Amino acid sequence: QVQLVESGGGLVQPGGSLRLSCKASGRIVSSAAMGWYRLAPGERRELVADISSYNIPVYAESVEGRFTISRDNAKNTIYLQMNSLKPEDTGVYYCRYSASATFWGQGIQVTVSS
Repeated sequence: QVQLVESGGGLVQPGGSLRLSCKASGRIVSSAAMGWYRLAPGERRELVADISSYNIPVYAESVEGRFTISRDNAKNTIYLQMNSLKPEDTGVYYCRYSASATFWGQGIQVTVSS
């Protein structure tokens, strides 16, 4: 019922920046919470950043101060601005949409390496 398409990933050097986008389509509602989760090699998928229907953001401590999540309801899109990237930020980033049901994007690779 909801499709999520991520974009903006890629390879970047330490200290660089990337901006991820996730556009939702289908039977979406503006009250949905949306966020980004990361699956790193050998790790469990965990929260990076989330933004509620009240536009209240929540961040993992490891990214707070470096990453910023935002949403544009007119475009049905959320963004993750990632600055001062570190090698430990490497992983597959998944967009998550949560309302009465939860949907996941396919995931997009982010690699931070020199």
